[in-house]
Amino acid sequence: MSERELPLVPARMVNEYAYCPRLFYLEWIHGEWAENADTLEGAQVHARVEAESGRLPPPELLAPGDRFVARGLPLASERLGLVARVDIVEAEGGRVRPVDYKKGRPGPRGPWEPELVQLCVQGLLLREHGYRADEGILYYAASRQRIVVPFDDALISRTMDLVAELREAALRSVPPPPLRESPKCPSCVLVGICLPDEIALLRGAPIGEVRRLVPARDDAAPVYVQEQGAVVGRAGERLVVRAPGREEATIRLLDVAQLSVYGNVQVTAQALRSLVERDVPILHHTYGGWLIAVTTAPMRRNILLRAEQYRAADDPERSLATSRGFVVGKIRNQRTLVRRNHPAKPVGLLRELARLARLAQEAPDPDRLLGIEGLASRAYFAAYAEMLREPMGFDRSGRLRRPPPDPVNALLSFCYSLLVKEGVRALLAAGLDPYRGLYHRLRVARPSLALDIVEEFRPLIADSVVLQLVNNRAIGSSDFIQRGPSCSLTSNGRRRVIRAFEARMDDLVRHPLFGYQVSYRRVIEIQARLLARVISGDLYEYRPFVTR
Repeated sequence: MSERELPLVPARMVNEYAYCPRLFYLEWIHGEWAENADTLEGAQVHARVEAESGRLPPPELLAPGDRFVARGLPLASERLGLVARVDIVEAEGGRVRPVDYKKGRPGPRGPWEPELVQLCVQGLLLREHGYRADEGILYYAASRQRIVVPFDDALISRTMDLVAELREAALRSVPPPPLRESPKCPSCVLVGICLPDEIALLRGAPIGEVRRLVPARDDAAPVYVQEQGAVVGRAGERLVVRAPGREEATIRLLDVAQLSVYGNVQVTAQALRSLVERDVPILHHTYGGWLIAVTTAPMRRNILLRAEQYRAADDPERSLATSRGFVVGKIRNQRTLVRRNHPAKPVGLLRELARLARLAQEAPDPDRLLGIEGLASRAYFAAYAEMLREPMGFDRSGRLRRPPPDPVNALLSFCYSLLVKEGVRALLAAGLDPYRGLYHRLRVARPSLALDIVEEFRPLIADSVVLQLVNNRAIGSSDFIQRGPSCSLTSNGRRRVIRAFEARMDDLVRHPLFGYQVSYRRVIEIQARLLARVISGDLYEYRPFVTR
């Protein structure tokens, strides 16, 4: 982006930059946003004053005895490069004062700097339009205080310096670094997107304990609908599922993290719009489980990030460096699963997988990396058959998928489709295009980047779930249908697999790099965010998630 292409800077963005330059960049340049209790409360406070009302005469018609109040006044200046929507403008005695509403209370020493400079921007814009604005007012809703702020030379100078710094930062291709162990971070609306402590650690900055600044698990949960002929609708603030022969089911929209529908399931326009407005993706699958479509809001965020993703995908050196991380993570986690579950603890295989992981780390080209991954998978799946208490037709010949000939291969295929769906959701949330991969090559209708990001999680989640289902006899022959050479799950069988998969995704695991405990679903989201930071140049290399 050039200086000429940079749009007018909103006064609120000057506030954000003064608070944290990285917050400003992620919010304004990448278009990131996430609601929390503070932002919702702030929106309610501003809703009372943002509606346009009243009038403000031109400055030449503003007489000393006139008194006016205007609400929701839009102002802009090409010369200053600034734009604002002023909550209230009070005119009296030939002068005007902007009034900016805040939801909380002032600091122990008075207003915070971000609040002062935002108000100052409004004053400067009023001056630019010919009004006499010597001071402004900050109104704090929680304490009902009005604090008068003089627009003195020091405040104006500081405000313009911040505007100049902001415009310079906006032209860079990489976000500013995160704040170092700052007390501001826990209450920041974008903390789960920014990952300040994690980014600082991976960039080699000296840092103490990495704080877990996001919940270990999501409050919301995935919703699956696979009953054929079912209709997903909306009633008030609830999602309603009606299926032939079944009792109506409802769930609060607030509690829905994603909606997955299988086969012939309809979603009403009202339900679709309500979910999209809340950034809840709707994932459409074939009856057998493969993802065929995703319904989301328009991809209006992170446009520059996706442009960089496409450049990285077309750059053999950059894509290979990240692809090594995907494959190394997968092989090392395959080794972990074998070490934990194989009854004989095969030392030779464990050494071979460790050797192949080292070779993958040094692979000179994509074809060699693909070959190393293939060698590791053949050795791993030969041992996988020996970890099954009841092989159910799965043997040392390994993984077969088109079509899966036996129950274990059918289970693996379905669990992999669930895992890829999670990868698509995480990448969309991170602002990346799930269909343009770095390791998996471009293919029509294939979510290549989602396949990339879930490689390291296949052994830990999908393969582990299948072992658990088979070895605990939680699934049996009646849960499968054999049609010629193809084996597939019944509706009841899929339901059991989904329950086991969701239980695994909800398991807490200690992150090997950051030391805190989060769910596997949260880990996938974190890895997608870190991948986005690698693509943007914010991080130097992709570090896979690997358990011991």
